[in-house]
Parts: sequence; C-alpha cells; structure tokens
Amino acid sequence: MDIDAWVWWLIGAVGLGIPLVLTAMPEFGMFSAGAVAAAVVAAVGGGTVAQVLVFAAVSVALIAVVRPIAMRHRSQSPQFASGVDALRGRQAVVLERVDGNGGRIKLAGEIWSARAFDTTMAYEEGQQVDVVEIDGATAVVM
Repeated sequence: MDIDAWVWWLIGAVGLGIPLVLTAMPEFGMFSAGAVAAAVVAAVGGGTVAQVLVFAAVSVALIAVVRPIAMRHRSQSPQFASGVDALRGRQAVVLERVDGNGGRIKLAGEIWSARAFDTTMAYEEGQQVDVVEIDGATAVVM
C-alpha cells in the first residue's frame, strides 16, 4: 500500500497539532500550518524539495510574523478592569469616620469597610475619598 506524500504531510500536521493542544505553545500550530502548506504542494504535484522548502518557509514566516504579535498581546494588560481591580481609583463617600483603624464607606453602591492609607489621617462622614487599593474586604482610601 503506497500512501501519497500529501497524506504524510497531513499526518505530520495532526502530529504537530497534538502538542499544540497539550502544551498551548503556538509554535507547534505554526509548524502544523507549514505541514498543511507542504501537503497542498504535494497534492498539486510538487517535488520533495519544493514540499520541504514550502514547509520551512511557511513555518519560519509564521514564527517571524505571528509570534511577535502574540507576545506583544500577551504582555499587554487588559483594556478593562473587572472585580476589585475596577474599584481602584474610584471615589467613595464616607458613611462612618475612617481612620487608620477602620470605618465605613459607600463605594459603587455598596457599603464597604475601609481604612485610611495614611494612618495619621481621618475622614469624617460625608467626605469624598479615593480608593487606593482593595485589601481583602477592606478598601484602603485617601
């Protein structure tokens, strides 16, 4: 039983796709795409040298172009904050006196326990404060 070269390239593409799924390393996907391109060359009658050259060229081109873009996107912080990260920098209203030991504020429509960032400062009822960070279930304000 003689198997055509394009079938071997497709088997190679699937073989390279398995580590992509298991390790989440996009480089394997790029090599897999190169193998698919080589399978196309084999299916249209290209020789072994042409198949290998197309495999190498497509794989290297994808790694050279796509990988830097993916790394740049991976290193960027998200464009929006959610959860407690979204509360940093927001303003709140003091409900009960807030000092270094504690107090209560109204933040985003909810009542939060709070403490002053600067332990020597105190904020009285009705004052607006800025949320510096969230420490557990306590908002640190100034």
